[in-house]
Amino acid sequence: MEVLVSEAQIEEAQSSQSQQERPRLFGERAFYSTYFLLLAVSISVWFIAIRAPLWLDETGSYEGIKDGFAGILAQMGSLSFHPYPFILWLSSKMIGTSEIALRVPSILAMLGAVYLLYLAACELFERDIAIIAAIIFCLHPIVVFASIDVRPYAFTVLATNAAILTLLRLRYSNSRWLAAQFGFSALCIVWLHMLSGVILPALALCFIAVRFRDLKIVLRKYGVVFAVFLLALLMVLIGKISMYHDAGSHIFEQAPTLEDLTHTFKQGHLLLIFAITALIGFVKTRFDLRIYFQSWHVLFCVSLALIPLLILYGVSVATPIHCFVPRHRIVAIPGIALCWALALTPFRSRGIRLLFCVVLVAVTAHQYFGDPLAKRHEYTWKYALEAAEKNASVDSASVLICNDFPESNYLAMPMDFAPLSYYKLSVPVVDLPRALNGEAIRVGSNFLREATQKHERFLALAYLPSYKTLDWIEQNAAEAYSVRTIGVFDDIKVLEFTPRTQLNASR
Repeated sequence: MEVLVSEAQIEEAQSSQSQQERPRLFGERAFYSTYFLLLAVSISVWFIAIRAPLWLDETGSYEGIKDGFAGILAQMGSLSFHPYPFILWLSSKMIGTSEIALRVPSILAMLGAVYLLYLAACELFERDIAIIAAIIFCLHPIVVFASIDVRPYAFTVLATNAAILTLLRLRYSNSRWLAAQFGFSALCIVWLHMLSGVILPALALCFIAVRFRDLKIVLRKYGVVFAVFLLALLMVLIGKISMYHDAGSHIFEQAPTLEDLTHTFKQGHLLLIFAITALIGFVKTRFDLRIYFQSWHVLFCVSLALIPLLILYGVSVATPIHCFVPRHRIVAIPGIALCWALALTPFRSRGIRLLFCVVLVAVTAHQYFGDPLAKRHEYTWKYALEAAEKNASVDSASVLICNDFPESNYLAMPMDFAPLSYYKLSVPVVDLPRALNGEAIRVGSNFLREATQKHERFLALAYLPSYKTLDWIEQNAAEAYSVRTIGVFDDIKVLEFTPRTQLNASR
């Protein structure tokens, strides 16, 4: 017996189904709109210090581009090509050289890195957990700092996330194009910063994990790509050997402790918020303890987080090269974010996941926006140089400056002091090494002898590690000069040395 259904009945059924789906679709949109709002708040944290003056290393980046394209080429003397100066130079020609303009390339690169990490996380987890991984990445202090830093680290993590995403897509594809992208991304990581190559062993291990079953076929098919990958790894090893031979120039940080290692994972109150959320999930029986992770998921995330960190930590502890500084650890942050996302997968309740994310963003954003020091992007020489210019320009007094770069202790003096390329002085400048070594004593003694003979007033500036040099100058000039502290700006002390003959004459 056939049942005849009229067109009116079909339309009525479709209309009823559409009405039932509308609330669900509205709820989905509201759900993900909340997540993207939280992501926007997380990114807004980056801009708190956007107007801050350039700090020491940022002025070094500017000094590298101030002489234009030809000047950049003249500085390329290492084994690897460095694309960042060309990117910064091109950007400066388009939008200028103000502090904000110089930071635009890093901001754009970090936004790209966030998007690529989100796509990579979508390959591993559900969509909402992927967004949480991106948010955790955005809120990490190292990422917040690097996002507006006028140095190549935002581009380094962009290349790292591109390699991670490409590697995950190679899991189910034999595309030569994807394999070429993977090899090129790995090479870019090293090109942008040699020490970031510590992520390469983790990428190699992850590749084996995701393509273990057909490894022989893949290696045979993409032998050229992996030759490029090995070339990048070789560049890292050569660079490490080179650093070891001149290790003294890299000892500007203390050897790391285990607390420094774990601090990279803690990320403020993240661990506490996660523990509380896990307790709530367990009480509400929505925390699925029976869930089984795929073994390669665990290996993938943990390898990307731990291997680069342990290499940097081991080298810093076992050798004189102390390279376990935040900017070098940035290549491990995507892996750390993926580890936290992996830990969230047992939370089967989407509401509890959202609660975790809301609390995390609210607490972290409140800390950043409520901290007056958050507007400070590291210490800067700007204010000390402004004070020196105002004081010394009256009679064109000379200014002694202890160069703040560790390399100044080993390279022949005079060595250009990068902050002066951006925050200029109109008076004569005499450079001293950072440490009170033989060169500092030689240059300082010659200057004091001539200044004393001519009865000239002068100023001396030094950052905290060079205070011993200021003490030495003060002691050796005590008979002929009276010393006054003009001020201390971001731990940069500015001293004025006035000949005693001028003081007596004024009295």
